[in-house]
Amino acid sequence: MLSAKRTGRAGQGGSALIEVLVSLLITSLGLLALAGLQTRMNAAVMESYQRAQALMLLDDMTQRMQANMNQAPTYVTGTANARGTGDAAPADCSTLGTPTRAQMDLCEWSNALKGAAEAKDAANVGAMVGARGCVEQVQAANPATGVCQPAIYRVTVAWQGFNSTVAPSIACGATQYGSDDALRKAVTSRFVVPLQTCS
Repeated sequence: MLSAKRTGRAGQGGSALIEVLVSLLITSLGLLALAGLQTRMNAAVMESYQRAQALMLLDDMTQRMQANMNQAPTYVTGTANARGTGDAAPADCSTLGTPTRAQMDLCEWSNALKGAAEAKDAANVGAMVGARGCVEQVQAANPATGVCQPAIYRVTVAWQGFNSTVAPSIACGATQYGSDDALRKAVTSRFVVPLQTCS
């Protein structure tokens, strides 16, 4: 009778140990899944932050052009001469000598795209990764009688994202972010310069 009781208790102790091990395994798998989710959430937060920064920089250039509407054609950079990462704009725009308002605006926008507003360990970190900005003329003004066509400009901000998606159809920043153009992100807006007179 005594040996039967000992065998029963030993069997119960073994099954309790297996239950603890199974519980630890399930908990470990749950924690691993949670760590993976946390990594994806951090990437999503960073993508969202970069998009918000890009929208602010897009609005910045649009407002600069609105304030200097008569000189809007002088803001055009095209896609080959994008401002921001990789351009030749000086870090101190006051060294330009006597620039036009558009030249000063483009220089300051370039520095903003490079993240000069915030620095950490002597590196600019105030903007997106590899930010570039382009201003293109989509439609030229034509005040001819019966046509009355205003000038239209497209302002684009492009940057390198963290997750591959569909590459933007806008050419600004194309081929500048490695072989995977699907990492390139872009936001764009149109700016219309109304005609002063037209009949």
